Amino acid sequence: MPYVKIWIHLIFSTKKKERVITKELKQKLIEHINMTISLGTDQTIGKVAQLIKGESSNWINKNRLIKNHFEWQDEYIAVSVSESMIDKVRDYIKNQEEHHRRKSFAEEYDEFIKKYGFTKYLR
Repeated sequence: MPYVKIWIHLIFSTKKKERVITKELKQKLIEHINMTISLGTDQTIGKVAQLIKGESSNWINKNRLIKNHFEWQDEYIAVSVSESMIDKVRDYIKNQEEHHRRKSFAEEYDEFIKKYGFTKYLR
């Protein structure tokens, strides 16, 4: 049996980064998602991200929780997290509302792009 523990910090946003989430829905789902995931031996980041985004957007649309059709953006950021840093990343994720009082999601997203050396997408 293989032993695998790979932590990933996964970040994605609504389609076109539109602010379509109401205050009522925000408790159940937020405008953009930061999460830590652990991959199993037969999982890929792409498959897990697609599953999470697909199931959550299907749930929103099926239950008509917003007026228009809901979609997540296609792109996402996924970076590895060492076991020693997982609690720090989780604390960061828990405090998203506080972070966004100081900077927008777009600013935070661009910081992640630069910090991790992703050069394809810069505003």
